[in-house]
Amino acid sequence: MLRSWAYGESDKIVSFLTRDFGKIRGIAKGAKRSRKRFLNVLEPFTLVQVRFHQRSNSPLAFVHACDWVYVFREITRTLGKIAHASYLVEITDELTRDGDESLSLFTHLRDGLRFLEGNEASTEFLTAFELTLLRLAGYQPTLEHCQRCGATPGREWGNGRWGFSPRDGGVLCGSCCGLRRESVPLSAEALAIMAHFQRHGWVHGETPPFSRPALRETREVLPLFIQYQLSKKLKSAAFLNGSFQ
Repeated sequence: MLRSWAYGESDKIVSFLTRDFGKIRGIAKGAKRSRKRFLNVLEPFTLVQVRFHQRSNSPLAFVHACDWVYVFREITRTLGKIAHASYLVEITDELTRDGDESLSLFTHLRDGLRFLEGNEASTEFLTAFELTLLRLAGYQPTLEHCQRCGATPGREWGNGRWGFSPRDGGVLCGSCCGLRRESVPLSAEALAIMAHFQRHGWVHGETPPFSRPALRETREVLPLFIQYQLSKKLKSAAFLNGSFQ
């Protein structure tokens, strides 16, 4: 389940990312009071089996009942894991449109929560999750060449300066950075980190030994890019940043 919110005195609006039907929004009648159909299943970080039917005269499906499949209980035991899991769920919800191909997105979020269930969160994991999600959802940033002039990293960028422009949707060479005052400086190593995770995703235990300063640079770039794509601030981003302090 992605999220839920109150609707009237006894109902809830719920949003699910499903394996077979994409993202579904529906109304769970009597969810606040039902002790049979919805008892404790419409909670954060739960994997459920949902029974519903689409209604031709409404954008909201009618949710009949939900059954637990798995509850990520370990995530809820520490503030840091709650912050990371909340961020994963929110960016997946915001970057996923109704009707999108669902299996890869569903699997990506499920596997991300499974990793957090059994491991400590890391900057490497978070960066890999974001870049893979952006690729699956069709928002992949350009990292192989300057988005404005087409120059490629290496000898063509002899001044060693890079930047990232959320507005342009990718990396800029040193010359083109001057055309975008809002571009974020990016070291060659930080660019290599992002390119690595965009190509390979997250493979626990097989990450190259990237430096901590370069990894921190990715935390400056990717949330800005995601929020630019969404044209809104993410509620969980501030919570996540606080957990990194």
